[in-house]
Amino acid sequence: MLGSCLENVRKSVPLVHNITNYVTVNDVANVLLACGGSPIMSDEPEDVEDITSICGGLNINIGTLNKSSIKGMFLAGKKANELGHKVLLDPVGAGASKLRTNTAVKLMEEIKFTVIRGNISEIKTLALGSGTTKGVDADVADAVTEDSLDQAVAFVKGFAKSTGSIVAITGAIDLVSDSEKCYVIRNGRAEMGKITGTGCQLSGMMTAFVVANPGNELEAAAAAVCTMGLAGEIGWSNMLPGDGNSTYRNRIIDAIYNMDKDTLDKGAKYEIR
Repeated sequence: MLGSCLENVRKSVPLVHNITNYVTVNDVANVLLACGGSPIMSDEPEDVEDITSICGGLNINIGTLNKSSIKGMFLAGKKANELGHKVLLDPVGAGASKLRTNTAVKLMEEIKFTVIRGNISEIKTLALGSGTTKGVDADVADAVTEDSLDQAVAFVKGFAKSTGSIVAITGAIDLVSDSEKCYVIRNGRAEMGKITGTGCQLSGMMTAFVVANPGNELEAAAAAVCTMGLAGEIGWSNMLPGDGNSTYRNRIIDAIYNMDKDTLDKGAKYEIR
């Protein structure tokens, strides 16, 4: 069951190096602490190889790119590959600009990623070389719905096969797949979209889950998605009159902090295709 993946994070306390965007860096750190991991943040090229060497996993998020951080991503990614560490790519806003798209594509060419996690528009951009995004949000035309689910499952399996990575597409319906199996996950709430950075937080947490569950990376990635979605449900149920999106962000983090194996196993809503 997926709850065991969460237990393994809490037992092993994986250290995760995050090169993530400065809009959400604090929340990424707090979510990692909440799930039982340990965060460290560094994007300085002269620093990243040493930092990633002492970690078990590397989370690369392209949300706020600059020339220095891009250099740091390649240096850290190649060092992580050299050491056999788990590496995750979050291609935030791929399709919104040439710099984001080209950086993500080049990272995929030069670095072996354990997991690639993004919304459907970002993943389609990487797979097809073109696409549209609404800023850093998925374009409504790309949304995974019950009507398009079979097509989306086939797409994510195909992209996972072509990249050799686990691929996680998150949205109203989440898909987490290798080339053989696909977890179809229906946890979460639409209100999570009103908080900046729930996807960035998930990428940090997913890296910790994958590091803590060697040999079981697909299930670990799916467990991370269920944990975040379920925390969104629990956090929303604890909202009080007058609470808004700032409080909701904190309630989600608190729900992850208080999550245990039984809560996750009982609350995870998924099927395997």
